[in-house]
Amino acid sequence: MSRITRLDIDDSGLPPPSPEIEQERRVAVFDLLEDNSFALPGREDAPAPEGPFALKLFIRDGRLVFDTCTEAGEKVAEFHLSFGPFRQAVKDYFQICASYYEAVKKLPPSQIEAIDMARRGIHNEGARILQERLDGKVVLDIDTARRLFTLVCVLTPVK
Repeated sequence: MSRITRLDIDDSGLPPPSPEIEQERRVAVFDLLEDNSFALPGREDAPAPEGPFALKLFIRDGRLVFDTCTEAGEKVAEFHLSFGPFRQAVKDYFQICASYYEAVKKLPPSQIEAIDMARRGIHNEGARILQERLDGKVVLDIDTARRLFTLVCVLTPVK
C-alpha cells in the first residue's frame, strides 16, 4: 500500500492556469491516483511509515512543499524543495507545450509527433530531477515522478 490515494493541490495565490495547463493538471491528478508508487523510507530507528498516503502540494515561503499524511490524517512527513533545480525544465516544458498546442491546430501529424517526442523528453528530465530532489525522502517510480512533475509545473511561481 505504498501509494498516494488522496491528493490536494493548494494553488491559492497563483494566477489561474490556461485551459490547456488545467487539462494537463486534471489528467496528471487522475492518472496519479489511478496508478502510482510512493513510499517513505524509514529514518534512523523509526520504521518506514506505511501507506496509503494523502499528499498535499503547495508553496510556502517560495518553496514547494510535499505534506504527507496517512489516509486517517496523521502527519507522516513534510518536505520542502527549492524551485531552483526545476526552473529550466519547467521553462522548457511550458515552451514546448505551447508549441505543441499550436501545432495541434495547424500542423500535420508527423510534425506534431516530433514536437510531442521532445515534450516527453523534457517531461522525463523534469521527472528525473524530481526523483533526485526527493532521493532519500521518497521512493517513487518514473511514472509517478512524471505526473508529480506536471503538478510542480502548475505550482511553479515563474513560468
